[in-house]
Amino acid sequence: MCTRLLLVMFTLAGGLMITTGSAQAGQNAALYLAAGSAAENTERNVRDKQGTTLTPEDQKETKSDIKITAHIRKAVVADKSLSVDAKNVKIITRKGTVTLRGPVENEAESMKLQQIAKQTHGAVQVNNELEIKAP
Repeated sequence: MCTRLLLVMFTLAGGLMITTGSAQAGQNAALYLAAGSAAENTERNVRDKQGTTLTPEDQKETKSDIKITAHIRKAVVADKSLSVDAKNVKIITRKGTVTLRGPVENEAESMKLQQIAKQTHGAVQVNNELEIKAP
């Protein structure tokens, strides 16, 4: 009985080590591949660490601000004409002021997102800090 238990524990531990090792290798490969790609935005994210720009962590927890952000996000996700980048922009609401940040495909997407935010009930101001991706 004790030998059987040890065998099961050994098998589980070995499987866990193999799984962990392959997961780590996959993460390293993804980091290596992303380093030279257009998706690499480490430099762009440095400014967020300096505290000079709003990040989603700056979202206020008031019911009205959360409701505004949720309404905008729902409208953005439902819009089939927007790119994946546009659907994933940062939407931060503080005291009714909405800030839009992140990359979009073109000026038309930037304007569309701004329009959605401006038409949202409760939004008193919209700061469009969206960035047009380089061609």
